[in-house]
Amino acid sequence: MMIPIWRGSFPYILATALFFLFSRQSNAAMPDLTTNPAPLGSQVTTLPALKKPEGLRPCCAFGHDLQAELKGAPVPLYRLNNIVESHDLGKHRYNDSIVRGLTSMIGGGSEKNGIVYTQHGGFIDTAHVRDSMDMTYWVASQLLQHPGSALRVRLSDELAHREIVLHPYRVPRDTQAAFSVVVWTAARVAFDLAAWHEIAQWYGFESVPGFSEGVSAFSPEDLYSNLVGVRLAASLLLSGQGAELQQYNQQATQVLTQALDQLGAVSRQETARQFDRLDGQWWDSQQRVPNKWLVLHRNYSTDSTRRPTPIPGEPSANHLLALPEQVAGVTLDKVAALQLLPARSSSQLPVFSGSLTRDDFPRLAQQAEAQDTQSLSARLPASAK
Repeated sequence: MMIPIWRGSFPYILATALFFLFSRQSNAAMPDLTTNPAPLGSQVTTLPALKKPEGLRPCCAFGHDLQAELKGAPVPLYRLNNIVESHDLGKHRYNDSIVRGLTSMIGGGSEKNGIVYTQHGGFIDTAHVRDSMDMTYWVASQLLQHPGSALRVRLSDELAHREIVLHPYRVPRDTQAAFSVVVWTAARVAFDLAAWHEIAQWYGFESVPGFSEGVSAFSPEDLYSNLVGVRLAASLLLSGQGAELQQYNQQATQVLTQALDQLGAVSRQETARQFDRLDGQWWDSQQRVPNKWLVLHRNYSTDSTRRPTPIPGEPSANHLLALPEQVAGVTLDKVAALQLLPARSSSQLPVFSGSLTRDDFPRLAQQAEAQDTQSLSARLPASAK
């Protein structure tokens, strides 16, 4: 069921109807953004052998028309206007190249990424959405190659050795059920990878050594955007839209725009207005990237059942999204799960022995929140306390 969005304009309603009509005629998958998705899909397909997504797309610091600094010195004549609109996002490209990610940083490539405000989902960062779509696709391809097998899939380190641990399980005989188990397990793992990235950023992980990512850690729009991404990837795969990489890219391009419109995407000017309204509450326009305190308000929840971070004066931006825990009688965490093992850089984390899992995420996030609260309080003038 689609989220009802009315703009009171007959041309808009007519254009939307025609858009969805032709989308269906071209076999485009419609995004399922109901709170609790149907666990079983309508199609079963093989997935191609995919390269692991290489790094993450450069995401956007919260705010707009941002200035930057380098080693504390302002960068002259530089402004980052990171606002996008739902119908001007370019063509999705599965992220299998570090070069492609670097190219997008300077405005190249086929994609346009940034932040758009939506009436029901709040602020959405399209880089986070795309990253989680691609990771879900890749994890599903790995699981499909080794159904029911015990295996460890190694990823690059982020303050810890990251491994996806595949467990033996009884694969359902029904092929649709078996495929659905794979897709939703992949969605859960991909979301956990995104949640861990937020934690790692806060504790000092740097994708580019020497460039702090603290400004991005637990940014209020991040993990809701990631959750939208894994849900969109699941919609595509369960409707048979992942058999070929080119097909996936084409459908991902369409489904991202459709999803943002379902959530009530607004114009570039309205997104800017929402940012300006929160200046001094959620972000500080006087600070420069990558100063951590450019972002004043964060969301430390790592739960995959979540609403957008509550926005003052916008009660309708509260659409709840969730991921299934069981499909066809199979507990998905018993199929595969993210495990984090000690590494040399783990010294930046609170001391732990053995391994970390999703169960440890709330504790690490709460410690981060407590320290940020104390640091922000220390920054406030005495009259404001």
